[in-house]
Amino acid sequence: MGLMSKILGESGPSRQTDDYVELNADNFDTSSVESERQVRIARISGSKDVVDIKDAVYDGDIVVADITRHSTQDTTMERISDELKQVAEEVGGDIVQKDDDQLIITPAGVTVSRERLGQ
Repeated sequence: MGLMSKILGESGPSRQTDDYVELNADNFDTSSVESERQVRIARISGSKDVVDIKDAVYDGDIVVADITRHSTQDTTMERISDELKQVAEEVGGDIVQKDDDQLIITPAGVTVSRERLGQ
């Protein structure tokens, strides 16, 4: 399943990889852009990865964490999810699990809609 299928779901028209253009971050001038928040991407391989995610959320960043290495029934994943829920509550943010492969954790002032666009 491709990235766009994960984002858009399988219900859209059939798409091929040739329909997309790879974006290279080097092609964009970000030097003049200053922002208070960033969207950070993380991969949770184990409990040690939680520290960096917590720090980012405490700093006001949004984190999209890949949890594909863990089963949602995994006790380690349950413990990690509980820790991240606590962080979201402490900062007044939000946390959701998207399908079985991602957690989205936000800081204060940012919530994640539980409805998909176009539905």
